[in-house]
Amino acid sequence: MPPVAPSSSILDTLSAIEARRSVKHYEPDFVMPAEHVALLKHAAMLSPTSFNMQNWRFVWVDDADLRQQLKAAAWGQSQVTDASLLVILCADLKAFEKSPERYWREAPEAVQNQIVPMIVKTYQGREQLQRDEAMRSIAIASQTLMLASKALGYDSCPMVGFDPLKVAQLIALPADHVVGLMLTIGKAKVPAQPRSGQLAESEVWIHNRF
Repeated sequence: MPPVAPSSSILDTLSAIEARRSVKHYEPDFVMPAEHVALLKHAAMLSPTSFNMQNWRFVWVDDADLRQQLKAAAWGQSQVTDASLLVILCADLKAFEKSPERYWREAPEAVQNQIVPMIVKTYQGREQLQRDEAMRSIAIASQTLMLASKALGYDSCPMVGFDPLKVAQLIALPADHVVGLMLTIGKAKVPAQPRSGQLAESEVWIHNRF
């Protein structure tokens, strides 16, 4: 059974979207309750992926020495060591060919016979598409984690300010995987700055055609 949080302790979805900000300074001594960690793990794995490949991989880092090394790879950013959780969001580029029948094992046989062959056909030999799909999956999962964190009363920060080759080395990333971003989650020590300037809706929402 999935973990369940008391409904009185969580924000509704739209409130979480409105309240979510990128927070860079965390209470270093705060320890997130294990049940909240379990909720976040469960929520992340509900993120959608193409063909249900579930190609995201979440590297949850709680080793203090490794965090220090990752902090150095992130040019000394304190949130890497101070946040309660540090998650490195990666993806398996070759998930499409690794027993893809697993992703549809609970579907009717007719659906399996239709969908499973399409997975390999879609991605085989198309390296750019494999990478694009990996990054899409990582992006969706990171937003899921950030909104779930905010709903539980925590803050977060998506990070791309790091040396990806060094991070890959430190976490022993398999050769057929890719690092997308790091995500810190915890209790804010310093609130985020006010929003610095949203573009007008008329500039970013296009009706039918540009």
